[in-house]
This record gives sequence, C-alpha cells and structure tokens, in this order.
Amino acid sequence: MATAKLDAEIALAERLADAARAAIRPFFRSRFGHERKADRSPVTEADRAAEEAMRRLIKAEFPRDGIHGEEFGVEEGTSGRTWVLDPIDGTTAFMAGRPIFGTLISLVQDGWPVLGVIDQAILGERWLGAAGRATTFNGALVRTRACRTLADATIATTGPHYFDDHDGAHFMGLAARTDHKRMVMGGDCYNYAMLAMGQIDIVCEANLKLHDYAALIPVVEGAGGTMADWNGDPLHAGSDGRVLALGDPARLDDVIEALACNH
Repeated sequence: MATAKLDAEIALAERLADAARAAIRPFFRSRFGHERKADRSPVTEADRAAEEAMRRLIKAEFPRDGIHGEEFGVEEGTSGRTWVLDPIDGTTAFMAGRPIFGTLISLVQDGWPVLGVIDQAILGERWLGAAGRATTFNGALVRTRACRTLADATIATTGPHYFDDHDGAHFMGLAARTDHKRMVMGGDCYNYAMLAMGQIDIVCEANLKLHDYAALIPVVEGAGGTMADWNGDPLHAGSDGRVLALGDPARLDDVIEALACNH
C-alpha cells in the first residue's frame, strides 16, 4: 500500500475515532435508551450514534469503499476495501459505567485487515496499528513482552459465557497451563490493547465476528505480537471466530498444543 494513501487512511481513521468519541461521551454513566438485539446482546443509543457518525465521514471521503458495521450491517463498495466498525466493543461494560470498552475501526483490503484502531473514549486512549508500521499508543511506540513459558503467561478472555461447552473445555485446557491465578476475565478489546502494551501475554476467545477482531490484528502485530485462529492460521475476513492473540509469537505452537487438549 502506497505510503501517501496509507497516511490518508490513517488520518481518516483518527477522525472516525474522534467522531465516535464525541458521540459516546455524553451517554457514559448517564441515562440512555437500550434494547436487546436478535442474539440477545445489548445495543444502546451511543452504539448507534457513534456508528452513524463514522459512516457519514467514510461516505464523504471514500465513497467507493464498503462499510461493515455491527449496528447497521454491510454496504457493499466497489474499491475492494471495506471499513469495519464496532462503535462500542464491550457494550455491557459501557452500560455498567466501566471504561474498558472501545471503538474498533479497521480497513480491510481483499479480506485482510491492513489498518486498525482501538479507541477508549472516556480515558482518551488510542492504539493505532497499520501494515508495515509499528503500533502506537497516543502517538508513542508500544511493544509486547517476551514470555519464556506458558507457565509464566497471564491469559485473558472476556468471559466464560462466550464459549460453548466444547470450546470452553479447550480454553480451560490452555488456561490450566498458564499462570491462571492471574487470569483476567472481562475486558473485550481492552485486553488486546493491554497485550500490545506488554501487560498481558495471551488472549483467547471464541464466537467473535469480523467487527470484533479485524481492528485488533494490525494493533497486536504492529507491537510485535501475533494473532491467529485456534489452528494457528492467520486471521482474515473468513475466519471462524476462534481467536488467539499472543504477545510473544514464540509461544504460538505451545498455545495450539495446549488448546488441542481438553483435560
């Protein structure tokens, strides 16, 4: 991807994050409308307002690009590029007044994420990753940390209820080989941001959709980590929603081996 083109796309991604912040902040820890979607997950006025604001900007600046948003679905484009948006990843945390949710913004080219933003509107925190570039946190470079063995690893996941019985058993097989006394539960996209900063070693999840993971890939990999599915294959738009993030890519084979055991 040409440098000048990528610079323009990063600039738009930053403006999208700014627009989402402006839409979300007035609702935080206040009264707002909310309801349950067909899958029983919650959606609020803030989710919809933030996605609408981002869609308007994309249509104005890159009208040929597609848009894939959690709240308003897919609008096909003609450029081979799609902006993938999750206005509030972690709506449950947002509704509980906990500032560990995030706005996720990704640019996907021919099925592969090439640009990603994780933005925390309340704390003013922003992680940005792009193909061929190092990840930044509020403009400063960040790196994952080394992890010598699984026994030393801190593992995180959003919650056990996101696993079915089969996947949950495999997750627990992995968790049992880590420093599970320090296991982190809850956090959604914030866990991946912390992994990119060297605070967490492994994130393991299942049943994620493209808007849940596309933005995370450039952020984690630009910080020196790796992301893959549970088979160890690279994540793309057609992946099955079983997602791994590792701060130290050298542990990938160990993690895959541990996941293959469910006892």
